[in-house]
Amino acid sequence: MSLITKVAAAMEKIAPLALADSSWDNVGILVESPQSNHTYVVMLTIDLTPQVLEECVGKKVEVILAYHPPIFKPMRRLLLRDAKTNIILRAVREGMSIYSPHTALDAVQGGINDWLLSSSVGEVANRAPIVAKAADGSGSAETGYGRVSTLAAPILLHKIVENVKKKLEISTVRVALPASWTLTHPIQSIAVCAGSGSSVFAGLTRPVDLLLTGEMGHHEVLAANAMNRAVILCEHTNTERGYLKKVLLPRLRAELGGEITFHVSEEDRDPLVTW
Repeated sequence: MSLITKVAAAMEKIAPLALADSSWDNVGILVESPQSNHTYVVMLTIDLTPQVLEECVGKKVEVILAYHPPIFKPMRRLLLRDAKTNIILRAVREGMSIYSPHTALDAVQGGINDWLLSSSVGEVANRAPIVAKAADGSGSAETGYGRVSTLAAPILLHKIVENVKKKLEISTVRVALPASWTLTHPIQSIAVCAGSGSSVFAGLTRPVDLLLTGEMGHHEVLAANAMNRAVILCEHTNTERGYLKKVLLPRLRAELGGEITFHVSEEDRDPLVTW
């Protein structure tokens, strides 16, 4: 069995592809190289950028597990002068296959959104998906997109901010406060969505004190504040990256055993920095 087939089988146990939002997402095996380099080396990354690809070449990677699908919209041409397709062509030439779990890993119980919630506030009284989806297509109390939760006890907003920065290993976040709020406001309920949260938060059906995500549009932030909800923005991939090393890497090692070498990219980072 090829390494890409083994990785796909392991990921199906960890995050079944049936949980992905197939209305727009592109998940699973995206590239199957016809000339595998048989190194049994797997690279985990959020984005497959030119810098990450160079790192993969240097480490003789056979399978790239990219959380964000590098093939997303249909490609009409594969051209070297096109930055996106150049990466795919180079990967194939180097004998690398590519797998992406994306929203399947968002939706599964114990996936990125559950990790983001626990990393932010610790123990909670309850949790549920904002938009429920089960692998069989039905609603589920445990799987789906985003998470909404009542905390076990109120936490001051500034303590959540500091905890988010510590657990996500980032130095800054952006915070938007409702009128008359301060950073000492007690938070009793929270909704989280890794990546870009606006469309998922639109599915909230109960009041919450705080929205935590990577990015939201200007007008969506204003609307949240008008509804008496604070907002914490961490930048898109900062809400996702830590999961690879802290959760997904050990789970893949447990599924696939010791014959495979795993790396988490050192070149993968959020493109936005604060000066």
